[in-house]
Amino acid sequence: MEHKQSKRIQTSVLNGIEKKALVAIANRLPLWVTSDMLTLIGTIGAVIIAVGYLLSSYDINFLWLASFGLLVNWYGDSLDGTLARVRNIQRPVYGFFIDHMMDCFNETIMFVGIGLSPLLDLRLSLLVLVFYLLLSVYVYISSQLKCEFKLTYAKMGPTEFRALVIIVNTLVMYVTPLREFSAELSVFGAVHEFTIFDIVAVLLIVLLAILLLVSFIHDAREYAKIDPPKKNDPSDK
Repeated sequence: MEHKQSKRIQTSVLNGIEKKALVAIANRLPLWVTSDMLTLIGTIGAVIIAVGYLLSSYDINFLWLASFGLLVNWYGDSLDGTLARVRNIQRPVYGFFIDHMMDCFNETIMFVGIGLSPLLDLRLSLLVLVFYLLLSVYVYISSQLKCEFKLTYAKMGPTEFRALVIIVNTLVMYVTPLREFSAELSVFGAVHEFTIFDIVAVLLIVLLAILLLVSFIHDAREYAKIDPPKKNDPSDK
C-alpha cells in the first residue's frame, strides 16, 4: 500500500525549543521503548486528565492531576513519531493510522472528562470537541490533496494549547475571584451561568470556527483552480 508522505508544517511559538527537546529525549530512550508504548502513554495521559477534572468537583487541587496528565499526554503524543524518525524506523501507513485515530480517542476522553466536571458545561465541551475534530479532518484531507500536514494555526499548536490549559488550571486553583467568577448571560431567551472555563471554551469555539471557515474558503478556491468545472460535451456520450 502506498502512502504519500506529507510535508509537516509546524510554525508554533514553542516549536523550535520543543523539537530540540524531543530529539534529545528520543536519543536517550532505551531500545526497549517503542513508539507504540509512547502512544499508549499519551492515552494514559488523556485518562489522567479526565480523572483530574472529574475529581475537581471534590477538591479544586485535583486540577494539578489534570495538569500532570497534560504533561504525560504531551510526552507520549509528541515523542512517538519523533522516536520513529530518530531511529529511522518510520511506518508511514500504520503510524498515520494509529497516531491520528488515538489522537481522536484521546481528545474525546479529555473533553468529555472536563465536560462532566463542574468547571465546564458539557455542551460547550462537546462543541469544542466537534470543532477540534472538524479541523483534524480538514488537516487529514489536506495531507492527501496538498501533501501538507499543517500542525499550527495562528502560531498555536497542540503543545501551546496544553500549556495554555495548564496556566488556566493554575490560575483557577490559586486566584479565588477567578475560580468563583460567574456571569449570567441570556442566550436565545434563556439565562445561563458561565464560569471562566465556559468563557474560555466559547472563545475557543469562535476561534476554531473562524480558522476552519477561512481555511475552507481559501482552499476551496485553490482546488477550484486546480480542478475547474468541465463543460458538457455531447460528443462524449
